[in-house]
Amino acid sequence: GADNKRNLCAHGVCGDGDVEAVLAKCDHVIDRVYHTKANQQAMMETFRTYTYLDAYGRLNVVSSTQVPFHARRILAHALDIPKSKVRVIKPRIGGGFGAKQTVVSEVYPALVTWKTGKPAKIIYTREESLIASSPRHEMELHVRLGADKEGNIKAIDLYTLSNTGAFGEHGPTTVGLSGHKSIPLYGKAEAFRFTYDVVYTNVMSAGAYRGYGATQGQFAVESAVNELAEVLGMDPTVLREKNMVRQGDKMPAYYGETANACTLDKCLKKAIEMSNWDKYYPAKDMGNGKIRAMGAALAMQSSSISNLDIGGMTLKLGDGGFYNMIVGCTDMGTGCDTILAQMVADVLDTDVDNIATFGVDTDVSPYDSGSYASSTTYLTGRAAVKCATQMREKIIEVGSKILDLEKSKCEFNGKFVYEDENPDNKISLADIVAKAQSAPYGALVVTVSEQSTVSPPPFMAGVAEIEVDKETGIVELINFSACVDCGTVINPNLARVQTEGGLVQGIGMAMYEDIIYGENGRDFANSLMQYKIPTRLDMGNIDVAFESSYEPTGPFGAKSIGEIVINTPAPAICNAISNAVGVRIRELPATPVKVLKGIMENNK
Repeated sequence: GADNKRNLCAHGVCGDGDVEAVLAKCDHVIDRVYHTKANQQAMMETFRTYTYLDAYGRLNVVSSTQVPFHARRILAHALDIPKSKVRVIKPRIGGGFGAKQTVVSEVYPALVTWKTGKPAKIIYTREESLIASSPRHEMELHVRLGADKEGNIKAIDLYTLSNTGAFGEHGPTTVGLSGHKSIPLYGKAEAFRFTYDVVYTNVMSAGAYRGYGATQGQFAVESAVNELAEVLGMDPTVLREKNMVRQGDKMPAYYGETANACTLDKCLKKAIEMSNWDKYYPAKDMGNGKIRAMGAALAMQSSSISNLDIGGMTLKLGDGGFYNMIVGCTDMGTGCDTILAQMVADVLDTDVDNIATFGVDTDVSPYDSGSYASSTTYLTGRAAVKCATQMREKIIEVGSKILDLEKSKCEFNGKFVYEDENPDNKISLADIVAKAQSAPYGALVVTVSEQSTVSPPPFMAGVAEIEVDKETGIVELINFSACVDCGTVINPNLARVQTEGGLVQGIGMAMYEDIIYGENGRDFANSLMQYKIPTRLDMGNIDVAFESSYEPTGPFGAKSIGEIVINTPAPAICNAISNAVGVRIRELPATPVKVLKGIMENNK
């Protein structure tokens, strides 16, 4: 759909049913325009790379990246050298959130090293990271929502205009999620239409940021649902219970997939129970010039990109009976190395401490698309289970040969391969490795690549409790209650901190974070003094819970959790502000100036 002569990066239309005809029959039609600004990922570790030539004249690149294999491809193309001349190594890194899904810092030291033969490095300052990176796409979203008198949503029409900045980085792909991951939340609608345009402008090139377009789309659609509830005089949670997607529903707007694992209804019920909804909904005057109020929102995301992303793993059985786990996905603080080791340990009946994890090295690791699109636990996790299962079979096979038994008569308990009917007839894992190294049994190494034909969505409900000062417009977040359906929770501690971290980023987007561009495209929010991210004092109390479902295609029934957790704060907080003082914020962030201005206009 691109048309460069019109400054158009991408265009698309999809739908199901006759939207105009259905809207014409609706008793109520919400027609609103919402605007989300660009947001910075603001990861703790800025962009940084160092490069050197090894003894074989190959370019070695050590970088803080989420996509080592893509970085190798892009560098080889940029320098016009074969991929075989480039090796990319990902050490332990300090966050990414999508910013390091783009090759930002790698090309410059690579060029210096390739031309001079000397080592080179570049470390971005915070200012450089804020002015030369790839923030979230600014979007304007036009939503039309039609419903009958009983609150049954009949039609959804969404038009998204996305600002990709000076280049097309992620432009054609991010915009799709604004519709495909917001409209399906209300899949009972008779018709939907999703149209988008992506345009070039003279500001920083936009890129990937946690939520990847779904965040913007869900702010708009969820805000429209909240506005519909106001028109109907209905509790927004009741309206959602009536219309939300449920397990077994087919989702035409979500690529025709079926929600095989969905406890969204339980998530909403749980989030309400965790909150003070019954006490403060819609609002309560606290008697000190402040109004306490509640707001709600739903969200969905995905688990990898179906029929495209690849997850890979190699397992080697080492001397003494420990395992080397070599992965191609990038742990950037998300804990995926730990989760994958847990999965492997479970299949192989061993302890996590018996698994030595080897981070990404494009010379050694199996190919992996990279850590994005909420893919690691679900997709690389599938590869981990498959790889460990094949390793288990291989251990039993070699062990049975050493014991001179048929494979079908042997079992493996994590430490020994033994005869099923005579457990004393056994051989230890360490002895199997030793004999395999000096006999024709073959190396105990397994490599697996995995792809998925589906992308099962995780679901989430969020409830915000806020307090608005009517004299100043200042909004204070008191509590945020969230309940997530990410399938089987593999590691509850890591899932909890993922959820809390994503909620804080969503709170920042809703209330504080704002990129201010000059007329020539210069970013004036070029430090953390100007670009406000929430501190611990700004986020209130965060309460997290999980409602498990079982995803049949996922490892141990798991789905993703990385991105969905950022999506509910913005619409929930803006809903609460509207309930408190009657000011509907349709352009983020919901700053005190906007709230106070709305209060003053309402009082005219």
